[in-house]
This record gives sequence, C-alpha cells and structure tokens, in this order.
Amino acid sequence: MAGTYRVVVNDEGQYSIWDAAGEVPAGWRDAGRTGSRAECLEHIERVWTDMRPLSVRTP
Repeated sequence: MAGTYRVVVNDEGQYSIWDAAGEVPAGWRDAGRTGSRAECLEHIERVWTDMRPLSVRTP
C-alpha cells in the first residue's frame, strides 16, 4: 500500500502513523514526520524507545 503517512503521538507519548491526507485523529497530534509507511515506522522505532505510557513512566 503506497502513500504518504504522518507520524502522530498522543498525550501518553504513544506513536502511530496516519494517512497524511487525512485529519489528525482526535487525541493525537502531528509529531512532525511524514513519508512512506516504512520511513514513518523506522522513525517511530528510533524515537519510541520506552513503550510504557507516559503516565506509568512519570512518578
């Protein structure tokens, strides 16, 4: 599936990808990275090193 995607992040610091042509879904914000699906997933793999929600990581 070819296309352009954007990386989105929620308030818990969890990442996902979304179709760049669509609106960012409620509860998420643009993380500043767009590209192919593979590029976006590689970016997430580099930056999302702690999979725990932010509320669990913060004392």
